[in-house]
Order: sequence, then structure tokens, then C-alpha cells
Amino acid sequence: MMPRWPVKITSEEIYLQPLRFRDRGRLYAVKAENRQWLEPWEATVPRVEPNGEDLNQHELPSYVQMVRNINSEARNGRSFSFAIWHERNLIGQISLGGVIYGAMRGGHIGYWVDRNYINRGYVTRAVELVTDFAFTSLMLHRLEINLRPENGASRRVAEKAGFTFEGERPRYLHIDGQWRDHICFVKENSLIK
Repeated sequence: MMPRWPVKITSEEIYLQPLRFRDRGRLYAVKAENRQWLEPWEATVPRVEPNGEDLNQHELPSYVQMVRNINSEARNGRSFSFAIWHERNLIGQISLGGVIYGAMRGGHIGYWVDRNYINRGYVTRAVELVTDFAFTSLMLHRLEINLRPENGASRRVAEKAGFTFEGERPRYLHIDGQWRDHICFVKENSLIK
């Protein structure tokens, strides 16, 4: 049964909750302060020009549209995006996306964190919380974390959260303006046979 959205997930160190309209200023401030830190890892949209027409001529959604889209996707069970909070500070985001049910029952996790909060275990804890949500509330079978091979910090997060290396994915995602190789880490739900 699909959990009722919005979902708030708590632990002693952090809590996860969907972005709210009133979080815009905090999110924009954290992203602005961390622009250079995050840029090498941020997804970009490739230029697609069939028949000479650039399909990426659309504008990015406004913050309000983004929050509405996050909520719609979660209510429909396709993706679940959370802000990561430590005390009263928004310190990052984590998403469970690409959710598929049926015979596959899987999804993938992506995350980013404010550089002022690295090496404290908060992202690992967020991955553990989202994994638990995926496995117990959604009853997913398999989760993936795909990351750039040179991102040692992200690799340590995946490994500490119990994900195991599965393999390489050449030219897997468009990151920082180019198709980039990734490595895949996987965790399976032992509750599902």
C-alpha cells in the first residue's frame, strides 16, 4: 500500500521531509553557497537537435512548480524527494527515483549535501532511511546508487549504507555537460522472495 504523502522520516541525527513552499529561501541559499562544490556532480540536459530544432528550449520550472511536481510524483508512486535537515538547517537533498513496480520493483537513489556537513555520517544515514522506506513502505526489491568513479566520498556513502559494487556503466548520465561513466552499487530487500 502506497504511504500517504507527504512523508516525514526521522532519526536522532537528521530528518527527511519533502520541500515545502516556505523552504525556497533556504534551498536557494544552500545551493548558491555550494555551487562550485556541487557543479562537477550535477546532472545536465544534453543538447538534442533532431531536424535542427533544439528540444531543450524550455524554461526550468519555478520553485513552486518544482514542489508541486515533487508532490505529484510522490503521490503517484514514481519518485520521492526529500530535503535533508539537521536541526533547523537544510543540509541537502535525497531522492528515490525511477520507481518501478511489477516484476522489477526497483528504483535508484541520488543525493547531495552541503559541504559544511560532509564527513559527519548524515548522508549515509539519509541513504539508510530512504532505503528502509523503499524496502518496508514500498516493498521494493532492488535499489541502485550510480555514481561517478572519481567521487570517492559518494562511494564511501554507498558502501557504508550496505550497497555492494555491481559494475560499470559507460556514458551513463549527462553530468556537468558531458556523458559520464558511472559505477553502480546495489542493495536488495531480503524481505521479498
